[in-house]
Amino acid sequence: MIFHWSDGQCPPTLAFLPYLTRLSISGTLYTKLGRERHTEMREAQRYLSNAREILKGIPVENNTYTDIKPVREAFGVAYLAVLEAINEHLNKRGLTKKELPKSVDAYRHALKKHLAVHDGKLLREFEKLYDMLHIAGYYRGLLYDVDVVKEALRATKTFIEKVG
Repeated sequence: MIFHWSDGQCPPTLAFLPYLTRLSISGTLYTKLGRERHTEMREAQRYLSNAREILKGIPVENNTYTDIKPVREAFGVAYLAVLEAINEHLNKRGLTKKELPKSVDAYRHALKKHLAVHDGKLLREFEKLYDMLHIAGYYRGLLYDVDVVKEALRATKTFIEKVG
């Protein structure tokens, strides 16, 4: 039995087999559902990981980051993780790349329409993250206490998990 990617190329080893979602066996196309959950929100998690990596190299004195520029950059990347999580959820719901929100107001509308239909907790979480990550952290550079930054990243991770 020969396994092929759905586009006809063979994987280098069969170790990748459990991660395939589309599989061709002897010319017949099958869908394999096993491990889809592990790939959800992958891009959003990558952004969040990048934000954490940025913070690792910043010097700290008295529980305060001494260089604000990379802290602001990390907040910007963390905010992008939030937006990416929403985008990935909307893609799963059938929206195309062109239909994705392009402004914060459009993200609010998309959250109301697709995610926060029955209760507004997710929308309130988005508003808090927008104010904390984008406005206070990135735009104004007001957040530089290590504990505050860590809490902001924890809140970002929680939001990504809720959306996913």
